[in-house]
Amino acid sequence: MIRRLQASRAAALAALLLSLTTGCQPVMSTQPDKPQGEATSSMFPLKFYKHSFDVFCYNTLRCHVIYANQNFTPYKANERPSGPPPSLDYREHWRLASTIDIHNFPPPAEVTWTSLDGASHEAKVDIGAIFKDQRVLYSVPDSEIPDGSWGDDPGIYLEINDRTISVYMRAFIATKTEQIPGNKNSDFRDDVILAWTRDY
Repeated sequence: MIRRLQASRAAALAALLLSLTTGCQPVMSTQPDKPQGEATSSMFPLKFYKHSFDVFCYNTLRCHVIYANQNFTPYKANERPSGPPPSLDYREHWRLASTIDIHNFPPPAEVTWTSLDGASHEAKVDIGAIFKDQRVLYSVPDSEIPDGSWGDDPGIYLEINDRTISVYMRAFIATKTEQIPGNKNSDFRDDVILAWTRDY
């Protein structure tokens, strides 16, 4: 009788241990954890299908730009010299791109200008080739961007500065946290990011 009771208890204990072990399997998953910050939303990678555009000329004697069948030459830049950038952080103060709703992608921008040394230059800047993957440039980790928040068109800027042409992108990217602590209206970033540059 005692032996049967001991055997019964042993069987019950084995069954209990088996059920506990089985119950722990989902917690002890052998699948590797996702890297911290990896995006799981279907909106990544962020892409754009339309864009805004603007042009800035610095340190030129003359400057003229045509893109998307429009004249983007800054005010009187083709008639008189343009001065140097107004400050070290001048790109942070660029206005929003002036022409919106340009579908990706028109033919290359046609740029003619005269550098400070008096040399004349012509260039075709292929915006479509620079952004051929149509991916948005930004400096915020994907994990910090609220799901479903992207839906804007970025600004693309073409800068002529003496003998150098550069192309930048500026996109308004919503963030989960305030960029200026205590300022509830600072839940975004709009960094100006270099995409391409060339000296002539």
